[in-house]
Amino acid sequence: MTVAIVGAGLAGLTAATELAALGIDVVVFEARDRVGGRTHGVEVAPGQWADAGAAYLGSRHTELTALISRLGLATTPTSTEGQSRFSLRDGDPVTTDGRFPPVSAVALGELFDLLDEVTAAIRPDAPWESANAAALDAETVTEWVERSVRHADARLFFPLFLGEMMAADPDDISVLHMGFYLASGGGLQFLNAFEGGAQESRVDGGAHQIGELLAAKLGDRLRLSETVRSIAETDASVVLTTDGGTWDAEAVVVAIPPLLADAIEFHPAPPARSGSGVAPGCAIKVQLVYPSPLWRAEGLSGWSVSADGPLLSTVDDSPPGGVGVLTGFVTGAEAKRFGALTADRQRARVLAQTRRLFPSLPDPIGYHRTDWLNDPHSRGCYAALFGPGDWVATGPTLTTPHGRVHWAGTETSTEFFGLMEGAIRSGRRAAAEIAGTR
Repeated sequence: MTVAIVGAGLAGLTAATELAALGIDVVVFEARDRVGGRTHGVEVAPGQWADAGAAYLGSRHTELTALISRLGLATTPTSTEGQSRFSLRDGDPVTTDGRFPPVSAVALGELFDLLDEVTAAIRPDAPWESANAAALDAETVTEWVERSVRHADARLFFPLFLGEMMAADPDDISVLHMGFYLASGGGLQFLNAFEGGAQESRVDGGAHQIGELLAAKLGDRLRLSETVRSIAETDASVVLTTDGGTWDAEAVVVAIPPLLADAIEFHPAPPARSGSGVAPGCAIKVQLVYPSPLWRAEGLSGWSVSADGPLLSTVDDSPPGGVGVLTGFVTGAEAKRFGALTADRQRARVLAQTRRLFPSLPDPIGYHRTDWLNDPHSRGCYAALFGPGDWVATGPTLTTPHGRVHWAGTETSTEFFGLMEGAIRSGRRAAAEIAGTR
């Protein structure tokens, strides 16, 4: 039996290595010239790496932590010790203890109560079957905020929260998608936390190592820089047409984001993988490199939140014992505006903001920008954003095989959707489907 895998991100590589371990022949096609998909490392100093893509994990990410251990990798805590910086209104940024923003505690409490109510109403295993799913899926989050969120401080903070959690513009997603994402990821409290939460740790040396080590197990069964253009099913096989030629297989796993999957020409055509409202995840990551984590000497954690952008938040992603790395997140509507600027203008805006947030820091010795929103091989990050009507329309066929075509990718996982954990679980599910048909 030969199985073709489309996409060498964590989902595709997981499916490929699981099937290969069962003695099944596999071939993996990847449009990029590298593996890892939306995990990607940048070398910030000789032998020192930062995560330009997916980075964080917590104790509930059991498949990911088990895989990290099997591959001989280790994790390192995300550093949050020290004071935080907030720039939420006109005037100079303010410094606070901990991560609670300098806004009305009552307003934030009401906001989080509203979010918990939405989340509790969602069936994470089948959000399209939730009570009132059609109504929740018909309303954008912007409309929900206008209807439900009353306090000015909550309205000010909410887009920043949503950008950090989901890399989403409130205009782009339905209320059902927001509630599902929070429920799927373990709930608001877990997703929003560093210590004891979903952002507790990083892979020491970078999450990109996971894909590289999985790919090493595949050898010449991996074909980089080879885009799959069409998939045609016959009575006995599946025929894939790629930039490099034509390939026959008995089954295929399509493990790429839904917007990319829909760009493949299928015969016969499956139900659409992306509804009419699906949008790319709005994320651009910036790494600012310093000789060491200089902000720690000032008693600062490196954590900041800003309403005026372009960096809506920053976090200390310094490698242990190495250079200092401030990772900045440009998300939501700000990512759309920022992504349209020239590279020089982007850099100038980032440096100007950093000088304002952390005036004691010198200019960085290194600068790295990774634009996921405009990346043609990802069409956004952290994950695709499901807009009004998309879950009701596409959810029921999200994981259903279409003949010999099987589906993987974090957007097909109702567990930890949008996260590395979801990608790995989806790859294992697809491999088990195929192995069960032998």
